[in-house]
Amino acid sequence: MKVRVALTVNGELREALVPVHKTLLEVLREDLGLTGTKHGCELGECGTCTVLVDGAPVLSCLALPFDTEGCRITTVEGMAEGGRLHPLQQAFAELGAAQCGYCTPGILLTATALLADRPSPTRREVKEALAGNLCRCTGYTKILDAVELAALRMTRVGGST
Repeated sequence: MKVRVALTVNGELREALVPVHKTLLEVLREDLGLTGTKHGCELGECGTCTVLVDGAPVLSCLALPFDTEGCRITTVEGMAEGGRLHPLQQAFAELGAAQCGYCTPGILLTATALLADRPSPTRREVKEALAGNLCRCTGYTKILDAVELAALRMTRVGGST
């Protein structure tokens, strides 16, 4: 059985006719073509599929699209504005915080939510916020450095997430 779902993704209303059992992750990737959100463990343990729903990190592999109707969904594709990278994306690129890059979208979105809530987080707060995002390539140091650099830049210029 398929049903129509209407989602506001990256500021745009998108509709799809989907089976009722599809997860938000599957709808984003397969039906809406937003492949920046990655399949990871599909058990809610790795954070790879993290998206923002009304500004809060949500594991899209565990969410049903129908539960997010009427909400604002942000994927990694929606972070850049006007062709300019988000400060987090810029800092990750500059510091080499992404190696294979598979976990990066989820980490970027989790960090976006953190900086919206705590513009100048301590390293401990960054570590705690990112604790649900697993990376198998790095030692996390460059990731933490990149989040701190972006926070510093964003608070200096009065930028927002």
